[in-house]
Amino acid sequence: MKYQGIILLFISLILSCAPAFAQEKVKPKNGDGVRSLLIRHNRPGAEYQKQFIELNKKKLGKGNSLLMGVSYTLPPLRKGSTAPKGEAVKEKPQATPQTKPTGKDNYAVGTKKREPLFGKKLAGYEIKSSELKGATFYVVSGHGGPDPGAIGKMDGHDLHEDEYAYDIGLRLARNLMMKGAKVHIIIQDAVDGIRDERILKNSKRETCMGAAIPLGQVARLNQRSAKINELNRKDGKGYARGIFIHIDSRSKSKQTDVFFYHSPKTGSKQLANTMKSTFAGKYNRHQPGRGFTGTVSERSLYVLNNTVPVSVFVELGNIQHSLDQRRIVIDDNRQALANWMCEAFVKDYTQYKKKRQ
Repeated sequence: MKYQGIILLFISLILSCAPAFAQEKVKPKNGDGVRSLLIRHNRPGAEYQKQFIELNKKKLGKGNSLLMGVSYTLPPLRKGSTAPKGEAVKEKPQATPQTKPTGKDNYAVGTKKREPLFGKKLAGYEIKSSELKGATFYVVSGHGGPDPGAIGKMDGHDLHEDEYAYDIGLRLARNLMMKGAKVHIIIQDAVDGIRDERILKNSKRETCMGAAIPLGQVARLNQRSAKINELNRKDGKGYARGIFIHIDSRSKSKQTDVFFYHSPKTGSKQLANTMKSTFAGKYNRHQPGRGFTGTVSERSLYVLNNTVPVSVFVELGNIQHSLDQRRIVIDDNRQALANWMCEAFVKDYTQYKKKRQ
């Protein structure tokens, strides 16, 4: 009986402590930051924020931002925190934490960094060169969220424009970062990362840097344009370029090469022409005799007209044509497209610096 009483006491102690060790998981709402999420779940204050960041550091975006669709672990409630779940707890106003200057070392060759959006296998990367040091880029893959964009058919599968544009955009962003550039990935999916599959499954998880993407076209385009302009104001003066990545939809019989749209802004046409000449050179090298029929033209497109940085709009082919489909479903081809666009940006940045010497 003596030992039986000890065992029962031990079991009761474990059961009474269990809630303290349970890890509560939550997903952020639109517009949530770490502080607002914690307040809504009755965990106000700097200490809770510090614990939350430590528990979830591998799941957070840049600047400890929250990613939509991701489940985060809440720090355990301290004794005495008894406010009803979901009811905001009053707290004294706190000063916004000041971000320390990044410093030159952050973009030095050999610096190892991490971007969770690239996926588990490729999240870590190393800055290999300083070719784009001092340059800033805004990479925008077309459509996303409730809008899949153009849809093609191949072997009984649907090919969604937004998924392929996003994958190529991530590959481009990673290339640019490895050359020392500062890159803002405007459209984000917290789950997908860079994928090597031929058929990329469609989802509606994409956000505009954490904010839900509107279904309405004008609202959608205004949202991403406004985000770019907001970031550009913070980035300050200097070389900044935007790229909008799309895949066209035409007749199944119409094969197209990559073509580029520019705005009337100074530098936009030059960037588009640099893109075209780079692609033409690659085609001549890898497919001699084929020729390259991609074009450059000025278009009055909302995102080109309403964003401050010099930008280019890229159409990577016809999602309905069987040969153009090979350009996007083969992962090596998607990587090649990203490599060539990155190379064109290096040329454009080099020309920019020469003019200012």
